[in-house]
Amino acid sequence: MNAQPLALSAGFKNRLKLFWALSRTPHGLIDMTTPCLAALLWLGAYPPLATVTVGLVTVFAGYTAVYALNDIVGYRSDRAKLEAGGFGGDAHASDLDAMLVRHPLAQGVLPLRDGILWAAGWSVVAAAGAYWLNPFCLVIFAAGCLLETLYCVLWRVSPYRAFVSGAVKSAGAIAAVFAVDPRPSPLFLLFLFLVIFLWEIGGQNAPNDWTDIEEDRQFGARTIPVIFGLDKTRDIILGALFLAVLANLVLFLLAPTPFGPPVLTITAAVGVYLLLWPAWQLHGSARKTDAMRLFNRASHYPLVLFVIVALRLLV
Repeated sequence: MNAQPLALSAGFKNRLKLFWALSRTPHGLIDMTTPCLAALLWLGAYPPLATVTVGLVTVFAGYTAVYALNDIVGYRSDRAKLEAGGFGGDAHASDLDAMLVRHPLAQGVLPLRDGILWAAGWSVVAAAGAYWLNPFCLVIFAAGCLLETLYCVLWRVSPYRAFVSGAVKSAGAIAAVFAVDPRPSPLFLLFLFLVIFLWEIGGQNAPNDWTDIEEDRQFGARTIPVIFGLDKTRDIILGALFLAVLANLVLFLLAPTPFGPPVLTITAAVGVYLLLWPAWQLHGSARKTDAMRLFNRASHYPLVLFVIVALRLLV
């Protein structure tokens, strides 16, 4: 057997892993269920096969591009962190964002030029798919990219950049609704935005920044934990997630498809298990490991809700 093709194949796979790491694909795949959830919840049925196919490709391309954009824009600050001995610590050992290689551009294992080409290529695919689904989806995608860039730029400017992150995470879900219906309910969109916005701040942004608080202080970052302190941060986390669970119940009630008490009870229980219980544990312990545990468990919230809705529509 010729060893050269095997070596080339192994080299290609290893290089591809670096690109998946750049786009945080393990975490991204979970996040991609958020627009799927939004589309099914509003439409109340499975879309036509063509819409599903183009939609899935577009969602994958969009999330892959935006996650890569985060590392591209933050390349210099990530390099500075790495040179100061960052990206370590026990809290990140189980980080969903670091299942492959954390910040491959900053670590120098992937050239910046290649990262830019990777993000640009997937952006073209996402833009084409978004336009096919609904031209307004293209506008939302462009806005999401601009907001993601702004989020990175505000790292040393304001802790309220977390609001920008909430808007970015909401953009994909809102675009998905417009992909299946050009005239959705504004009230439904409002609560969809609130659920994802509050979930992102309480279950993703603040807990993740909690684990990086020493590094962020060293480099003058203005995150929620750095500016408001851990005592206030744990109140913000618990409050945001409590409101997210309540807003999600309203969102399900606003959906055209009726969800009876059993489904609503299940969604509330999911919110307690994935969001409120780990947030309460963090509130009592104030440990980094509990912050990362909350981050990882909360990351699965949209996925579990998507499974609930998908199964309900099959009944």
